[in-house]
Amino acid sequence: MKSIILTVILGLAAAQDSNYHGRNSYQDDKQNPSNDERKLQLTTPIPILHWNKQQEHDGTYKTSYETGNNIIAEESGYIKKVGEGEDQGEALVQQGSYSYTSPEGKLITIHYTADETGFHATGDHIPTPPPVSEEIQKGLDLIFAGIRQQEEADAREAAQKIPQQPLSQQIERRDNYDRKF
Repeated sequence: MKSIILTVILGLAAAQDSNYHGRNSYQDDKQNPSNDERKLQLTTPIPILHWNKQQEHDGTYKTSYETGNNIIAEESGYIKKVGEGEDQGEALVQQGSYSYTSPEGKLITIHYTADETGFHATGDHIPTPPPVSEEIQKGLDLIFAGIRQQEEADAREAAQKIPQQPLSQQIERRDNYDRKF
């Protein structure tokens, strides 16, 4: 058993040594380029035909470009305030489109908006879900109506719990206000 393990180890060591033995570093690399180097040698640069970017101090911008292989893109964006009170913050709103030719030769165009709710894309090639059946839509409408009714009832109940000041106290405060001036 020990001899088998020793034979395997020596065999692996000899195989590794033969991979590196006799390599003449830089010259061998030029004569035997790696796969990555071959890819770089076969890649054709694609020119940028048009590129434009306008940036404003308030964060708004517009950009567009077109490449030599018919990729066309344009985008604009601005910063908007979202939330209220302590939760108020800023969100970048981006909208634009891009188009390219698919490997099948079809023009693909995508229009999109990206904001605090996420990325929303539309395009003729993007699959769309089937329409919601009438029965399911009725059920959803009933659920949403029930939620609205509950929210309205909660708001009425909360309004009734707020203590009202007697009218006489309101008048006294007004009298004090008038006396100061």
